[in-house]
Amino acid sequence: MNSNFSRLAQTNLSNLGCLLSLVLIAVGLSAVGLGWVINGIFIIIGLVALLPFVAVAVIGWWLRRNIVTGACPVCAAELTSLNNSQVNCVSCGEPLEVRSRQFQRVTPPGTVDVEAVTVDVVDVDGVDSGSIKAIDAEIVDD
Repeated sequence: MNSNFSRLAQTNLSNLGCLLSLVLIAVGLSAVGLGWVINGIFIIIGLVALLPFVAVAVIGWWLRRNIVTGACPVCAAELTSLNNSQVNCVSCGEPLEVRSRQFQRVTPPGTVDVEAVTVDVVDVDGVDSGSIKAIDAEIVDD
């Protein structure tokens, strides 16, 4: 005969006493008119069980509403940040602010934003002397 059979036939009833005690307390409270206490306990247990699922749904909704993905206006690197916050570009280090779901440069008051352009050097006399004679540049103010 199998020597493990006797172990399989044995049952552990230590948890059964705790369960029976809880059932007897619930029946006793219901018998004296305090069934609402038992109902309240079950409602609290149910709410605690549902809380993680509700929290995940609410946090997901909030993140979908507040996470902004876009390009850096300076170097065009792809960035992700929260709406209405400040962040530095990971590529060029430029301080940026997220306003109206778009990345915008943070510039101090009085700063003129210019765009650099390549300038071809041409000698006015037609002789290439290696020095700059005339430069045309334009300041672009956004």
